[in-house]
Amino acid sequence: MARIASNSLARLLLAANGALAGLTVDVEDAASVKAAAALVAQDLMTFYPGNNPGQPVGIFTPPPDGDYYWWTGGALWSSLLDYRNRSGEKKYDKDISQGLIWQMGPNDDYMPTNWTASMGNDDQALWALAAIEAEEVSLQEPSQGNPQWLALAKNVFNDLHAAERRVDDGDCKGALRWQISQANQGYNYISSSANIYYFNLAAQLAHLTGNKTYEDAASDTFKLLQNIGFISEKYDVYDGAQASKCKDINKAQFSSNAGMLLQGSAFMYNHTNGADDWKQRIDGLVSRTLEVFFPDGVAFEAACEKASICNSDQVFYKSLLHRGLGSTIEKAPYTSATVLPILKSSAKSAASQCNGGDNGRLCGFHWSTGKFDNTTGAGQQMGVLSALVSILSA
Repeated sequence: MARIASNSLARLLLAANGALAGLTVDVEDAASVKAAAALVAQDLMTFYPGNNPGQPVGIFTPPPDGDYYWWTGGALWSSLLDYRNRSGEKKYDKDISQGLIWQMGPNDDYMPTNWTASMGNDDQALWALAAIEAEEVSLQEPSQGNPQWLALAKNVFNDLHAAERRVDDGDCKGALRWQISQANQGYNYISSSANIYYFNLAAQLAHLTGNKTYEDAASDTFKLLQNIGFISEKYDVYDGAQASKCKDINKAQFSSNAGMLLQGSAFMYNHTNGADDWKQRIDGLVSRTLEVFFPDGVAFEAACEKASICNSDQVFYKSLLHRGLGSTIEKAPYTSATVLPILKSSAKSAASQCNGGDNGRLCGFHWSTGKFDNTTGAGQQMGVLSALVSILSA
């Protein structure tokens, strides 16, 4: 209840300050994009309870009181770090730092006691990706007595790299399981997200440190995903399979997996000075990702959006998609001619439907119509923020 009251008050204050005209942006003007992104980020933070007394720090309100699972906190800080890096805005530095430190857990590896029992390998990896981005953009390091950003990312890599997290026989041998605990439903499911986020983490660590262990882990994971069939010859990126029936693949495609696979591939392309194999992978992934997830040039969650059945997790995926493509342009600049026009088209449509809520500028989830769809939330705001930020130069 405290969160709802606080959010409502924040939005009423925005309304009182005259912010009722909807969101307007010229995607060809960086200053206009930054101004719009600032408003979207401000509204995004009205969904974050961590600055209110008695509320959890670092995460959105989880079930049963809220709609958001633990991993979305890591996604929040990554999105704000990307915003910081591309806009120069540092007003959220304290929130980002507090959130990343508060949730790091007793072993400094993003396995906090409250969430360990229900955690997936993809959840833990996503928090590590936020930590390594903090290192990449030079966010002030934690105070003495706390681990540094890079150390946190390395600790998670070591956890995910361990044999006990992986399948030890059969067609999925070597792949990361979805869930960490054997007691959890999904322990025997091999999700591409867990393996893709691990791949992305290894790629960024390789890029940042030059350590061959990370480079080999990234390369081996990409090949494993291809060999299993989770990445098709056309560069479709499928959801996963049961460990016991690894060739019986769930062929649902989610934009977050494509975006994060592209991001890691772009880091590897850059790290290897444009190696042919990574260029080939980027070219295939860019082509297929734009085809599947940007019909008519606007981001679309292919597996669930048309039927309006996207769940509270899936509403966040467009944010990861746009951040992945933004990183691709940055680390593999030759892709800009193909990718940037699509990102601009998507950002324009995303912003055009941000005219809902009490302040007249909250964003929805369906972007292609240009009309607000009467859904609001952290995922909707984060998606539009990342869409806007992705077209700014890093």
